[in-house]
Amino acid sequence: MSGQLYDVAIIGYGPTGATAANLLGQLGLRVVVIERDFDIYDRARAISTDEEVMRIWQSVGLAERLQEDMLPERPIAFVDAAGVPLIETVFTRRGCGHPAQQFIYQPVVDQVLREGVSRFPDVEVLVEHECLRVLNSGGHVELLIADLRNDSLKRVRASYVIAADGGSSSTRSHLGVGYSGKTYAERWVVVDTEVLKEWDAHDRLRFHCDPAQPTVDCPTPLGHHRWEFPASPGQDDKALVSDAAIWEVLHNQGITEDHVRVLRAVVYSHHVRVADRWRVGRVFLAGDAAHAMPPWIGQGMSAGVRDVANLCWKLAAVLRNGAPESLLDSFERERKPHAIEVTRRAVRVGRIITERRGALVTMRNRALRAVSTLPGAPALIQKMFWVPTARFREGYLAPHRHAAIGWQIPQPWVTGPTGARVRLDDLLAGRWALLYTDAPPAGASAWTSLGVIHIRASGGLTRWLRSRKACAVVVRPDGFIYAACDSTNSMPPPPHGLNPSAYTERPIRNGVHA
Repeated sequence: MSGQLYDVAIIGYGPTGATAANLLGQLGLRVVVIERDFDIYDRARAISTDEEVMRIWQSVGLAERLQEDMLPERPIAFVDAAGVPLIETVFTRRGCGHPAQQFIYQPVVDQVLREGVSRFPDVEVLVEHECLRVLNSGGHVELLIADLRNDSLKRVRASYVIAADGGSSSTRSHLGVGYSGKTYAERWVVVDTEVLKEWDAHDRLRFHCDPAQPTVDCPTPLGHHRWEFPASPGQDDKALVSDAAIWEVLHNQGITEDHVRVLRAVVYSHHVRVADRWRVGRVFLAGDAAHAMPPWIGQGMSAGVRDVANLCWKLAAVLRNGAPESLLDSFERERKPHAIEVTRRAVRVGRIITERRGALVTMRNRALRAVSTLPGAPALIQKMFWVPTARFREGYLAPHRHAAIGWQIPQPWVTGPTGARVRLDDLLAGRWALLYTDAPPAGASAWTSLGVIHIRASGGLTRWLRSRKACAVVVRPDGFIYAACDSTNSMPPPPHGLNPSAYTERPIRNGVHA
């Protein structure tokens, strides 16, 4: 293997790395994945995902299989010390074509993603291998890899590297990139259980806003349930995960040995950190290697999946058709603000749950109960506390500032060329596309002459475009709007070096009506 040149090397084979391998494999790139462990980590870490991430997994043909083992759109409640809801809601969908929020069992998600990678002959997976060094070397990256099976060393070259090797990323350390932020002093205990007998509220996420014992209890698929609660000061880790300590907390919530069997319990700390740089030469940090956040809104894994969905099509554009390498600088510019905002919201939710001061607890409870009575309360709660809507305010976007630019296009069901009903993304198939409401706008020929598909919108998609005062938009391969215009303006010209055929090997059909 010494000296082999890959298009992309991926360090780390968790959900972020496995999603990247699927995306790049589908694009026909030659990829090597380097993973230290022999098998999937069997402890469930991530517990939820959302419709935007399911849309990414849809793009590699895995959404339906993953959906089989998820719990969609369960109620979410903040409850007081007596277990009475302060506020309860189910998040509403934002138009991505999938459930707004779903609970997952991460080992199963990891397994499905890895099975997906096996479809691509140009993706090579090296388990029980550890990357010891990455070195930018002119037009490629040199990687020194240890084969942990026989204590041998090998060298690999790649045009680019995605480091998805977690919060303790050795790649980030090798590159000398700082990881700014803080680690909270308070430790938390995570208890994963097997459900033996169901109980009231077993099927919902509950944030127990109890100043004496803040706790999160959360349903997970395939007959599992999780609890998380802060550790008592002064206790060592062994005492915290003892049967006596765990069952004291569960018994206080009315859960007995008849209800669940404890599978495992671990102690961990919450981190709020962001890498100082997400790109060093030809090496990119993604997932926890680039940012770490508390678990309160279940976005750690999802943020990593969003990272590689943003990055991989850009790597393919540069590698396959000579798009300017400056395109890759937009990765951090687009993703970092969203990751920071998600982290800020996670911290906010954590503060709400863990408040212990009596006067503030009273104020919090009154405020949440008041919010719950407002018209449109679910939408308000989602806007204030949960994942921000997908939008880029700067990055790889047309310089002409139209209100629709930077938004993610919704995904309705549409009529394909054969007359069958399909999701919009399946029709677009990861290609650049010009969508219009009535007729192609002035300036459209500059796009269509390059092979950009053009589609007339209808129904909900037309209403969405008009709500953003757009008669036409140009959508990037990742579903975000690059350019837009209204009926009084021309469509901005294509970016320099655009070659739409480089993003997919599927046949391009023009004039499809959706």
